[in-house]
Amino acid sequence: MKYSKIVGLGHHVPDTVITNEYLTNLIDTTDEWIVERTGIKERRYIDHTKDTVANMAARATRMALKRAGLTEKDIEFIVFATITPDYFFPGSGVLLQRELGLEGIGALDIRNACSGFIYGLSVADQYIKTGAYKTVLVIGAEIQSTALDLTTRGRNTAVIFGDGAGAAILQSSDKPGVLSTHLHADGRYAEELYVKDPGSSRPHKERQPEQILDTSSFKVFMNGNQVFKHAVVRFMEVINEALNANNLKKEDISLLVPHQANLRISQFIQEKLGLTDDQVYNNIMRFGNTTAASIPIAMSEAFGEGKIKENDLVCLAAFGSGFTWASSLIRW
Repeated sequence: MKYSKIVGLGHHVPDTVITNEYLTNLIDTTDEWIVERTGIKERRYIDHTKDTVANMAARATRMALKRAGLTEKDIEFIVFATITPDYFFPGSGVLLQRELGLEGIGALDIRNACSGFIYGLSVADQYIKTGAYKTVLVIGAEIQSTALDLTTRGRNTAVIFGDGAGAAILQSSDKPGVLSTHLHADGRYAEELYVKDPGSSRPHKERQPEQILDTSSFKVFMNGNQVFKHAVVRFMEVINEALNANNLKKEDISLLVPHQANLRISQFIQEKLGLTDDQVYNNIMRFGNTTAASIPIAMSEAFGEGKIKENDLVCLAAFGSGFTWASSLIRW
């Protein structure tokens, strides 16, 4: 039987650091208010003159390739998770293909928000297990900063999000790597965390930007209480689902890498699982919530810091817009 194994990890974040103190010049908020509610101290914003979702993904990919000892030509398929593509269409997968100088290979785009990377990992895992491909690139990349409402009106979301990209290269292996993935969704809560426009199911005059007077529907809306309430439940459910599927226990987890949505959520999950600080990797303090990019960025950093070692059991878990939630167990 063939398995898929992560052989390379990489990440890229923009150079510009946006501190909480900087945001207090734009928004009626304080460093204390932001840290207490989210745990975030700073985040990265792109330079729109040089950064794109695709070229940040390319930089992350090249780091992953170097760590894996591979080249761009080894990539046979691209799975690209983002809700902030460079264009409304086509998706950023083909733009990344162009950035990497590849021609003819398939590129699949996934729009599952904060759960997108694990959804993408699951797709790549299945392609490799079935023998369709031997080497698949999975990307999570986002530019949220240019869509944020950086006024007091948008405070609840403006302080949370940042930009960045993360990459994972999966290859066929005779030994178990990705043990399982578990994907879920509940569309009843779609409007609790969403950006309504530009949506297609609107009258002609409401879909044409030059005719729109009220642009509030282009901004992120989040019912924070509902998101938090559901997240803490679904995180635990999907982590336990992964452990039970592999006849493992929470004590077997070497490192939990949760989606970096809110430090309070991660700390709640850590407490419920009885994990130490060394068993949970958080970087939301420095990067904010980078949506689909958060898990691969965190994994790449953890690997670079020596916190992911051979034979470790790594658990990934995410919850986000949709609502969607997902988990994966990986034997390193």
